[in-house]
Amino acid sequence: MINSPKFWLKRSSLLSFLLMPLGWVYGSIAFIRLKLTPSKKVRVPVICVGNLTLGGVGKTPVVLSLAKFFQGKKIKVGILTRGYGGNLKGPVRVSASHGAQEVGDEPLLLAKNVPTWVSRDRVRGAQAMIRSGIQLILMDDGFQNPRIHKNLNLVVVDGSTGFGNSHVFPAGPLREFCWAGMDRADAFVLMGKDSKVLYNVNKPIFKATLVPTSSLPTTQKYFAFAGIGLPSKFFESLKRENVPVVGIESFSDHHPYSEEDFQRLQGKAERLGAKLLTTEKDLMRLTPSQRKLVVSFPIKVKWESMEALEKFLKEKVYDPLD
Repeated sequence: MINSPKFWLKRSSLLSFLLMPLGWVYGSIAFIRLKLTPSKKVRVPVICVGNLTLGGVGKTPVVLSLAKFFQGKKIKVGILTRGYGGNLKGPVRVSASHGAQEVGDEPLLLAKNVPTWVSRDRVRGAQAMIRSGIQLILMDDGFQNPRIHKNLNLVVVDGSTGFGNSHVFPAGPLREFCWAGMDRADAFVLMGKDSKVLYNVNKPIFKATLVPTSSLPTTQKYFAFAGIGLPSKFFESLKRENVPVVGIESFSDHHPYSEEDFQRLQGKAERLGAKLLTTEKDLMRLTPSQRKLVVSFPIKVKWESMEALEKFLKEKVYDPLD
């Protein structure tokens, strides 16, 4: 996946204007597909954590946070994902023996904490999870996949970038018409600063931020690299935490790091007297031997009001499980 082009964030752009007809076609196809495709209901609740835009908004940390919440309630929760970047169609439960080239980077990260399945066919994946004893399914992405019935749709929105120029791909970052997606959403997770992008929404909004789980020693210099949806957000977070970064390099989302890539990055870091630093997700795409030479920057979700979120989930999901 390529990094988001800059004109996606501009309200007025000639290139965006020229691409609008293609965006209307793309959005119309998505709308018709979502309307006409029958959805299959499975025997356990399904919560989908999705988004309306292409690129990273923090879905995976939200999924992990929710999974740990349900685990704390003694509910056998599992995560279902397509496994973007992997070659296995599934359904398959992710294990430590898998590599990113098989199941993708995000499933490897998720599976370290929560039972995780990869399946391009979400219904078959859900059925496999239920057979293994899973009581509640969390979908990491899949908001635009109509084949499986969702009991609850949580849409994550980046507070700083919002919906970009509000146009559908390729004219903008939207995966579907904004009004259609917002109508299907049951609630929103507003990630980061509030730029009033959801000012006219009459649905629950849960505010959250991404915070580091531990600090890095400031006596060490770092060369930071990232291949995620918005690498700039990673670099900005390092700056906020006063991490002494002496160089940075961006890659496309889910970039498969080659040995040549790694050697080049390591050479840059060594010349600057620095250590390589990356995201937890990027770390999953490195070989075991390469990981030993790289420091990761773990993050987690910090909710503005966990009590409000718990009340909402209690009413919508886990009370009916009792």
